[in-house]
Amino acid sequence: MADLTISLKHLVKKFGNQTVLKDINLDVHTHEIVGLIGPSGAGKSTVIKTALGMEVADGGSAKVFGTTMPNRELLANIGYMAQTDALYYDLSGKENLKFFAVMKGLTKDETSKEIDHVAKVVDLTQDLNKRVSGYSGGMMRRLSLAIALLGKPKLLILDEPTVGIDPALRRQIWKELQNIRDEGRSILITTHVMDEAELTDKVALLLDGKVMAFDKPDVLKMQYEVDSIEDVFLKAEGDL
Repeated sequence: MADLTISLKHLVKKFGNQTVLKDINLDVHTHEIVGLIGPSGAGKSTVIKTALGMEVADGGSAKVFGTTMPNRELLANIGYMAQTDALYYDLSGKENLKFFAVMKGLTKDETSKEIDHVAKVVDLTQDLNKRVSGYSGGMMRRLSLAIALLGKPKLLILDEPTVGIDPALRRQIWKELQNIRDEGRSILITTHVMDEAELTDKVALLLDGKVMAFDKPDVLKMQYEVDSIEDVFLKAEGDL
């Protein structure tokens, strides 16, 4: 399909004798935010890394924009935020943003406008000239998210982007993510915050290396006969 951004089919990933991903099937379309939830160690980050080609699959296929990953040429169209911040601590927040803007091929004018915009989204405007070594953990997460947003990528892949971010700013960030979705771009996001899972267009529940459920939040709540995605999660785990 023309609007299919990510297509994971029967994806398998092993680390030694351990099979972390057993049979992952997951699609992300344009105009869509897909949330990936599951307990720690379920393989959420491995799904993301395999989709990006950072990990080579042991079975199945991972395609982005219809192309089998890894493919370096596609990276310019992807904004990626990892669980671990990859920042230059001796540089200021603005210098980090400028560096990654150059890496993404933005012009000088584009860079200036983009930095202003993404800094507002993550509430870092007043702290851009400070060295990252002096940032709190939450500020580093916000800077990493700002870097992922640079250049208006067609696909955003965000691994636990709101960890350590206060509720008011989290709401602001989700408003921006929904605006990005409405522009016709795609977002795959992992989260431990079940209230955030309610804000996605579709939720994939990852348990024991498999996608146990994948649908709109309201549909999943109806299927599991519960009132929240948190309860879907607990019922699927057998804790409810």
